[in-house]
Amino acid sequence: MTRKSLTAAKAEPVTSTATRRKFLKAATSAAAGGAALAAPMIAKSQTPIVWRFQSTWPAKDIFHEYAQDYARRVNEMGGGRLRLDVLPAGAVVGAFGMQDAVSSGVLDGGHGVCAYWYGKNKAFSLFGTAPAFGWSANDLLGWFYYGDGEKLYNELLNDILKVNVVGWLTGPMPTQPLGWFKKPITDAAQMQKLKYRTVGLAADLMNEMGAAVTIMGGADIVPAMDRGVLDAAEFNNPSSDLALGFPDVSKVYMLQSFHQDMECFEIIFNKAKYNALPKELQAIVKYAVEAASADMSWKLQKRYPEDLAKIEKQGVKVYETPKSVLNAQLAAWDKILARLSQENKFFGRVVESQKAWAKTIVGWRALNESPRELAASHFLGLKRTT
Repeated sequence: MTRKSLTAAKAEPVTSTATRRKFLKAATSAAAGGAALAAPMIAKSQTPIVWRFQSTWPAKDIFHEYAQDYARRVNEMGGGRLRLDVLPAGAVVGAFGMQDAVSSGVLDGGHGVCAYWYGKNKAFSLFGTAPAFGWSANDLLGWFYYGDGEKLYNELLNDILKVNVVGWLTGPMPTQPLGWFKKPITDAAQMQKLKYRTVGLAADLMNEMGAAVTIMGGADIVPAMDRGVLDAAEFNNPSSDLALGFPDVSKVYMLQSFHQDMECFEIIFNKAKYNALPKELQAIVKYAVEAASADMSWKLQKRYPEDLAKIEKQGVKVYETPKSVLNAQLAAWDKILARLSQENKFFGRVVESQKAWAKTIVGWRALNESPRELAASHFLGLKRTT
C-alpha cells in the first residue's frame, strides 16, 4: 500500500453499522480465544497445596485452638492455593516427636513450643521458656525479631542441629502458674522430693530446688496425678488447665512463678517444602505468624480470667506463690544459668544476648511507664497481696 492509500485508509471514517458489528465480533472472538488459551493455566495454578499441620496439644486445649487460628489466617489469605489441615497431638506423632516429623517430611508443619526440643539442646528452651530477667513474653518476641534472637535460632536449627526446618516465634504467654498441689506451698522446702511435672529449663530449675521432675505431654498430666504418679504439676494457664481436667484431681492452684515467667509458641515448617512455595505464599505463611500472635494476645485477655472464675466455682482454692519461694527460684536460676552456660557455649551466648535486651527494655520501661498498680488501686481497688 502506498503512503497515499495508507493515509486515506486511516482517514476513512467507520460509519457503517455492519462494519461496526464486524469489528466488535472480531474483537469478541479474539478475547474469547485468549481466555480459552489461558484457562488451563489458571486451573493449574489454583490446584491447592494441602499440608498436614499438627499441633503438640490435645484437641480440647485452647493451645490447639491457637494453632487453628493461625491456620485459618493462612487458608483465607492463601485464596485456595494453600491449605493447612490442622491435627491435634498424637494424630500422626506424639507431642515430643513433632519436630522430627516436620524435618523428615512426615508432617509439613506444626505448632508447639521450643521447650519440647530441650532434649536435643537445652538452648532450645531459651527461645521459649527464657530466664526470668524481669521481661515479658512480648519482650522476648522483640528480641527475636529485632535483636539477635532469630539469627541465633537459625544458627541452632541450621548449623548445630542441622534439621530441615524453618520457623518463627509467636504468641506471647503470660506468667504460668506454679501449678496444682495437694496442699498450699508456703515454703521452698516443700518442693523437696515432690514428684512434679514441668518441661524445658523449668525441669532444671525445679530439680535444683529439690523436686523430682517428670517431663510429659499435656494430655498425660491429669491421669498421672490421678494415679499418684505425680504429686503436683503445672501446664500453662487457667483455660488449658480447666480443659485438661486439673480441678478433678487437685483443689489447690498456686499462681505466679519464675519457673516459666513467660513463654512463646513456635510455628515450624519443613524447610524444603517451604522454600519450594511461590514467594507470595511464603509471605502469607510468615506474616500470618505475626497476625495470629497479636490475636492470641487479645483472646487470652477474655478467656483466661473467665476460666479462672470457672475453676474457683469447682471448689478450687487459688493462692499466690509466696515471695520466699519466688526468691528461691531466682537463686536456682543463678545456678543453672551459670552451669549450663559453662557446659554449652552456645547456650551462654543466647543468655547474654537475652540479658542485654532485657536490661535495655526493662530499664526503659521502668523510666517511661506510669506505675499501673497505683492507678489500679485508685480506680479499681486492686492491690497485690504479695
